[in-house]
Amino acid sequence: MLIVADENIPLLDAFFAGFGEIRRYPGRSIDADCVRDADVLLVRSVTRVDRQLLEGSRVRFVGTCTIGTDHLDLGYFAQAGIHWSSAPGCNARGVVDYVLGSLLTLAELDGVALPERTYGVIGAGQVGGRLVRVLQGLGWKVLVCDPQRQAEEGGDFVSLEQVLAQCDVISLHTPLERDGAYPTWHLLGRSELARLRSGAWLINASRGPVVDNAALREVLLEREDLHAVLDVWEGEPQVDLDLADLCTLATPHIAGYSLDGRQRGTAQIYQALCRWRGEAEQVRLADLLPRQRLAQIDLDSAAEPAWALATLCRAVYDPRRDDADFRRSLSNDPGQQRAAFDLLRKHYPARREIEGLTVRLRGEAPQLAQVVKAVGGVLV
Repeated sequence: MLIVADENIPLLDAFFAGFGEIRRYPGRSIDADCVRDADVLLVRSVTRVDRQLLEGSRVRFVGTCTIGTDHLDLGYFAQAGIHWSSAPGCNARGVVDYVLGSLLTLAELDGVALPERTYGVIGAGQVGGRLVRVLQGLGWKVLVCDPQRQAEEGGDFVSLEQVLAQCDVISLHTPLERDGAYPTWHLLGRSELARLRSGAWLINASRGPVVDNAALREVLLEREDLHAVLDVWEGEPQVDLDLADLCTLATPHIAGYSLDGRQRGTAQIYQALCRWRGEAEQVRLADLLPRQRLAQIDLDSAAEPAWALATLCRAVYDPRRDDADFRRSLSNDPGQQRAAFDLLRKHYPARREIEGLTVRLRGEAPQLAQVVKAVGGVLV
């Protein structure tokens, strides 16, 4: 068996070497010649997999080590009899950590208390759903907008108009859909952005075109009261440099790039390939993950909950480092800028997740215990 894979997929040999030969390529350079003799194709979100890429090849299994599938032509797969799998939820916790770190930064800049804000989460799937549970666990007011889930399940959802009118913080976690009943392409255009509340914070860690980037640049130029945090961009790896300059935090599509999340994605595709081939799994992710560098955090019962939240989150991850790295990489030369974007992702440093962090609480402190449990810490 020949496996063609994006070179940035971690643990490729550990999980897939037993199946046959592995050939690695940069994700954006995988073309029809690369996959012509392949049986299996493993990608991430930067590779468009469609008829043009696969027609005439031997590929019968496509795995994307990502949550999203907007880069896969699923209709063609069905027509051609190609089995496929994604990795739903693999990096969801990493994105939640990114949002928490961004909120802490924005709160410090504006001098506001996070519990006093109203949060709007647009898209309540794997990522958004986890974020909602964390924010609600902290006792914060959260409004959730997900028209598809509302139509399918009913429940306590609100409209996009309500989110724009009532929320101080809006975090986007929708898939990218151009058509269909619930399109999300430019979900936030000029009209929607103009209706953001005074002093609102906008966070996009879903897909770049969910927000009209040109319109956002115009609105940010007009309104200094707004803060934008962008991890995803229209046309990436090309980035609107003027827009990046206007963002409070700007990063190169790494919100979900935790070590745990990336390796979890590989494991999920390995499991899917085993199921497709009818073979027993021989490799376990638990045997491959490195030990946590941060063994434990001790909190005294006298600690302030706000301080404890910031300490727990930033002890594991702080997006300001990624923002600084990204800004240093930006170049007026389009070719250099695109290459730098991909290099930051390729050489992204090991980053763990807050969930599972061991915390010892000295004394009785119900509010601190609530904070620890809400962010996913384990009390001992």
